[in-house]
Amino acid sequence: MHQAILASIRRIPRGKVSTYGAIARAAGYPGLSRRVAWVLHRSFGLPWQRVLGAGGEIKLRGDSAVEQRLRLEAEGVTFRGRRVDMKRHEFKFAKPRSGMAKPKKSPSRRPTAARRRTTNN
Repeated sequence: MHQAILASIRRIPRGKVSTYGAIARAAGYPGLSRRVAWVLHRSFGLPWQRVLGAGGEIKLRGDSAVEQRLRLEAEGVTFRGRRVDMKRHEFKFAKPRSGMAKPKKSPSRRPTAARRRTTNN
């Protein structure tokens, strides 16, 4: 999981941004956006400034938020108020191929009324 998230983060090019949730989906782990934040916090040499909260919001606080904004502006990313202009700068990860078979859900194994045993004590 860690390596897949790292690879997704490294795919974001200069001048583009992505969200924690989009990176988690691209890595194959939808719903684990907090894991993306965990990986960023514990890794070195990543383009951390290109990862934002939903809607293009900088989620860091204090000096780190100022540094993130300055780094993004140096890459040519524009802001609309306090948020990145996602229409212009959002990196769209390639969608999985539609020809790939999705795993089927196994049928529920709940006992039916006919199979239930009742005890009359």
